[in-house]
Amino acid sequence: MAELTAPAIDIPSLDQELAGQSPQQILDRALSLYDNLAISFSGAEDVVLIDMAHRLGKPFQVFTLDTGRLHAETYQLLDQVRKRYNIDIEVMFPDAAAVEALVKEKGFFSFLEDGHKECCGIRKVAPLRRKLATLDAWVTGQRKDQNPATRDSVPIAQLDGAFSGPGRQLVKFNPLANWSSAEVWMYIRAYEVPYNALHERGFISIGCEPCTRPVLPNQHEREGRWWWEDATKKECGLHAVNLQAQ
Repeated sequence: MAELTAPAIDIPSLDQELAGQSPQQILDRALSLYDNLAISFSGAEDVVLIDMAHRLGKPFQVFTLDTGRLHAETYQLLDQVRKRYNIDIEVMFPDAAAVEALVKEKGFFSFLEDGHKECCGIRKVAPLRRKLATLDAWVTGQRKDQNPATRDSVPIAQLDGAFSGPGRQLVKFNPLANWSSAEVWMYIRAYEVPYNALHERGFISIGCEPCTRPVLPNQHEREGRWWWEDATKKECGLHAVNLQAQ
């Protein structure tokens, strides 16, 4: 595979430049700077970013991770978004042999006993790493208020040290970092953006079916993910750079 070449950009300066701009302006700048950039799609925030990119009228890529254990409603949302915006969504799957080996050795619910890192590493992180190895930059729907323990310092633009390789720096954009959940849902309602039907049943942060549950009133949204683990561990590895910053 040919070596990827990204423009030489001072990312900390770019982050300062974008700090006071709207998500639409940030996304527009990212799409202008990097041709080889993709939006990572998994939740409501990501559909907002897809809607914004669609309205900007610039070419953009979208990819998603299918762990094999998602809710049916999540698969339905993927098709809704694909049809609504007339876009291709590249679906990344885990290595079948690695999944088979894990299940054979530890069963289907090993994460309840020894933590979610191993399962997420096989089903999510490895496929993500394969995709990111082909990109110069990616866009996520992370917000600072999603998890005060791990995301309160999420920048607008950053070098992704978790997925950069030797001689190759991967840039990560988080256009919604400064938005609240209320602002995301105001946008969804205003522009009639598709969303996961599970949100109507008390689910806020939605991942794999066995590791996601609705939250109670006044619970933080990430408390519905890996609820049997400590709050500071509620990252699957996709945003491991957050944990490095702690």
